Amino acid sequence: MRMRTRSLLVALGTAATIAVGAAPAQAAPVVLNQGHADVIGVAYEDGQLHVHVHDETVEPGVEREPCDVIIEVKSSAQLAVPDDPAYAFLGAPGAPVWILPQVEDPNLLFAGIGTEEIEPGALVGDSVRIKLAGVYGPGHFSLFTTDEVGAPTVLLNSRNGLPDSFTVAAGTHMHANWAFTKSGSYYLVFVVTARDANTNKVVSSGPVVYRFNVLGASS
Repeated sequence: MRMRTRSLLVALGTAATIAVGAAPAQAAPVVLNQGHADVIGVAYEDGQLHVHVHDETVEPGVEREPCDVIIEVKSSAQLAVPDDPAYAFLGAPGAPVWILPQVEDPNLLFAGIGTEEIEPGALVGDSVRIKLAGVYGPGHFSLFTTDEVGAPTVLLNSRNGLPDSFTVAAGTHMHANWAFTKSGSYYLVFVVTARDANTNKVVSSGPVVYRFNVLGASS
């Protein structure tokens, strides 16, 4: 798909340059594929939204810039799309899908979303909007939750067009299912927005690029 704004193109181009090693020498990206990490961590300080990866796979936990991280989805995350119309957003029944699950699997990355660093009352509605602005890769990406009986609620889905977005309350720590329909490398572009409670002005993180490597059986 095409980027919708020049700024997103610039962000993606920068991330791709780093990934292929054409950028100036720097530390190799950290690969996260097991343990807990808030993949989308959001803080609000001094009138600015900051999006980061809160990595708890190390002790003590650290905050990392998304461009410094590769999120790896192991081949063992591969499942078959259920034969249930509620899961049609993932593809045809029986088709392969790779999922970092909402419920912790010690062999896979337990990927969360966290807004605990946002002080109550700092933002209008005490919430942020997380927008998926672009998906670049061999397949589709979706983010969804499941309830206690396994019924899905889709939060983001590139299959039916982008941008797509959902709201997260400040002070939240949540988990969801991160699903990819094909193996390979993906670039996901997110933009987080909110409205400052004091000024009523819209604040934005700008485009933030994440790289996911989804491993096939032969990887």
